Amino acid sequence: MTLISTVEPVHGFNAHSLAIFLHLVLFVYWLGGDIGVYYSSRFILRSDLAPAARSVAAKIMHVVDMAPRICLVLFLPSGVTLMALSPFGEGYFPGWLVALAWVGALCWLALVIYDYTRGATPLGRVVQRLDLLVRYAMVAALVGIGLYMIFVTEPFGVQTNPKWLGGKLAAYGLCILGGVLIRWRLRPFGPAFGRLMTEGSSREVEQAITRSIRTCLPYVYLIWAMVLVAAFLGVVKPGTTAFG
Repeated sequence: MTLISTVEPVHGFNAHSLAIFLHLVLFVYWLGGDIGVYYSSRFILRSDLAPAARSVAAKIMHVVDMAPRICLVLFLPSGVTLMALSPFGEGYFPGWLVALAWVGALCWLALVIYDYTRGATPLGRVVQRLDLLVRYAMVAALVGIGLYMIFVTEPFGVQTNPKWLGGKLAAYGLCILGGVLIRWRLRPFGPAFGRLMTEGSSREVEQAITRSIRTCLPYVYLIWAMVLVAAFLGVVKPGTTAFG
């Protein structure tokens, strides 16, 4: 049985419909926030703007980026809850697994928020490393389980051909990987932007800022594509066979 499968419908709504609503909200704010970050970054690249104006754009980008960060973390426990309340997941997603997914995600979210608010402190840098370790583990686990579900007949005893779910897990794992790669590519950005604020614009500074942001674009596009793939697979569930 699931955590909330016995909840009776209230005024046409039930736990399953609320789980769908939460999953959709996270999807919208994840992708929408990412597009906002992308748009803000265009102003940071404009050398014709004053450093103060570009600094405002950077602050806007930093604040807006918090929405995708939160949504990425909560997307997994939201999906686990949705599957637990779905006929496709009945018997395969017990209540303890749903609870574990939420506890783990909230602990991860605490790391993300601490990094966002105090990342420049000594403890903040330790938290950043812990956050990266969590992301590496999540990428390996999600992509590995996803591929297992795609290529194995009746994975984990599931008989409804859940290849769509395996694809969704793999796509989610690639989203996390894309974010990690963006972090790596943005490492030169902070020092270069700091020089822009203190020394003003120069060819060397502009090239460093432009290079660090533009080399992130393939991974940004990867995230957008994988979010859309995950959404498509979750809605259409291609290849699914009838359940009992």
